[in-house]
Amino acid sequence: MPRSTPWQTRWVSSVQQGGLVQTTSSQASGDACHVPVLLQEILDFFQPSAGMCIVDGTLGFGGHSERLLQCGAHVIGIDQDPEALERAGQRLAGFGEQFQALRGNAASLDRLAETHDSFPNQVDAILFDLGVSSWQLDQAERGFSFQSDGPLDMRMDPDQATTAAELVNQQSEEALADILWTYGEERGSRGIAKALVARRQERPFETTLDLANVIARGGRRSGKIHPATRSFQALRIAVNRELDVLPEMLGHAVRLLKPGGRLAVISFHSLEDRIVKHFLRNHSQAMVDDPTWPEPRPNPEYDFDLPAKLIQAAPEEASRNPRARSAKLRFAIRRAV
Repeated sequence: MPRSTPWQTRWVSSVQQGGLVQTTSSQASGDACHVPVLLQEILDFFQPSAGMCIVDGTLGFGGHSERLLQCGAHVIGIDQDPEALERAGQRLAGFGEQFQALRGNAASLDRLAETHDSFPNQVDAILFDLGVSSWQLDQAERGFSFQSDGPLDMRMDPDQATTAAELVNQQSEEALADILWTYGEERGSRGIAKALVARRQERPFETTLDLANVIARGGRRSGKIHPATRSFQALRIAVNRELDVLPEMLGHAVRLLKPGGRLAVISFHSLEDRIVKHFLRNHSQAMVDDPTWPEPRPNPEYDFDLPAKLIQAAPEEASRNPRARSAKLRFAIRRAV
């Protein structure tokens, strides 16, 4: 794309005129689908239309996919949560063969593409929305919430082996402290880990409120934030390997996007955004240098052009949708090989 013509100035007016912000039947019926964040920015960048194939690598309840489908694009939605897939399938059933849902982790995009004949070799756009819906977090039986009692689970994919209870009850004090600090940036990680190990010697942790109460006694308060917030985030990330699989997801995007194909990634905390930022920076430099080299060398991973810097929700959207306040959106365009 010519640098003299920023993508922001080439928005397609037909997207804005097509009634895409009207309430859908699923929303009108009170369905518990979260409101998709930064939706207009995604539409403006992708410019979805008939004949395009777009991968929604983190389908969730299908909010973004619904709008992409309304624009005529074919959408392949991927999610590891079978309940999310079922709800998105119900929401998007009216689009028929225009929408295809696949169960799996976005880190397995290559394998999914190889094992499904309908998956094209290359696609026009890929979206990763890394957020977890409040509906999922609020389900007591899923074990994500410290505000309601439930089994200490936290698995997005119920078929995976490791649960939060296993981490809390089996990891060493040092390993627990590392998890809480690395994935939750919890300053009281050592004190919390010590309290957890001491308590589990009496009886193992089984429920969310039991864990939250012990963390509250062993941790530190930070303003109005519940003292268990960062620890629960850290355990969820560790259980689902969210940060471990993120570079794999981005790497698959490099291989699956056709030249000129577009990548959009929405993250919701600094740990995710840091990984995305570094990956895109490393893959958008024509030359790389090292102090031990006599001169810079061509970058063999020069895969993307970056048409815009970090994008965040406008004040109007942030006021309507509190979830959008922490959202960070980064764009990339696949270069020709």
